[in-house]
Amino acid sequence: MEKIILIKYGELTTKKANRNLFINTLYQNIKEKLKDFDVKITKNRVRMFISTSSDENVIVNKLKEVFGIHSIVVAYVVNNNIDDIKNSVLEVVKNIKFNTFKVETKRSNKSFAIHSMEFNNIIGSLILKNFDNVRVDVHNPDYVLKLEIRENNTYIYSKEINGLGGFPNKVAGKGLLMLSGGIDSPVSGYLAMKRGIELECIYFESPPHTSEAANDKVKQLVKKLCAYQSKIKLHVVRFTDIQEQIYKNIDHSYMISIMRRMMYRISTKCAIDNNCLVIINGESVGQVASQTLSSMNVINSVTNYPVLRPVCCLDKLQIIEISKKIGTYDISILPYEDCCTIFLPKHPVINPSIDKAILYENSFDYKKLIDNIEINTIIIDKDYSEFDF
Repeated sequence: MEKIILIKYGELTTKKANRNLFINTLYQNIKEKLKDFDVKITKNRVRMFISTSSDENVIVNKLKEVFGIHSIVVAYVVNNNIDDIKNSVLEVVKNIKFNTFKVETKRSNKSFAIHSMEFNNIIGSLILKNFDNVRVDVHNPDYVLKLEIRENNTYIYSKEINGLGGFPNKVAGKGLLMLSGGIDSPVSGYLAMKRGIELECIYFESPPHTSEAANDKVKQLVKKLCAYQSKIKLHVVRFTDIQEQIYKNIDHSYMISIMRRMMYRISTKCAIDNNCLVIINGESVGQVASQTLSSMNVINSVTNYPVLRPVCCLDKLQIIEISKKIGTYDISILPYEDCCTIFLPKHPVINPSIDKAILYENSFDYKKLIDNIEINTIIIDKDYSEFDF
């Protein structure tokens, strides 16, 4: 019997007329993910099939990092001859230890002579006849034998491995992630990718007030996100001049609000220049002073670009849980300050006024500073190794 890895699409099957676009994008993403392995990938509208001479466990672990996959199955494949199916079932089951079992047949090939329920009974009787001390339990079995009878072949398996779900990366267009060194923004980037958004990132550095270690920390976070997108552009903004003008000219309680307004303006410009359709950030309602609803309203008013906040309604523990799952948490908590924290006032305003914000920021020529802002772009992938912690 041949082993094959079977991919189930899940949410992609709801796309109707656009279904082929989603499946073809998923196909290309899997092809890119497995480019270093000996694999053959075929697809149709309901399944994708991967045959390989490589270690199947390694392949499965790689597939767990691909958005758009509902579940992954390692199956035995056999032709649709009934006797061949029976013989294959006996070969598979003889290596399994169980006391109770059930059989689940899915007959998508309606030309197959035997209906699903009848075939469950046939295979169940076969197992009872050939194995001692086992019995059927349809409610809580030790072992579930699954058979998918498709057009050309039957697939025999027991376990389904959960995929990441969501939509294939890049199917929805590009978004610009405002990436800090904190916990929230990498999680927002991950969740945006899960909805099919291709990420680019923007980071605001403020040397000499921020260190090179803080800069490297952000690159490390981007590298982690490259598990889900093969390479990511990182736009590094030299924010020092603007931040120093804010510190010199602005009432300290308004510094964070004005700083965020500047960041939104620069991010909007960067998004337009790089054909990104949305801005994404890690704002969570009420978590800090700049993320109260009134603060978000004042800050967001400087742009008419759409802004996605994937973690806006999650609490901190939920965000931390996801950050640990995707491997960014231990990097995010490294003690290197970013430009959002170095000049943090003791009492930032939580209900800022738009009129006051405009008055304060007009105390210096911020438009000229933004026009002359320095942005350096680098491309990071999973092998990026400019730095080492």
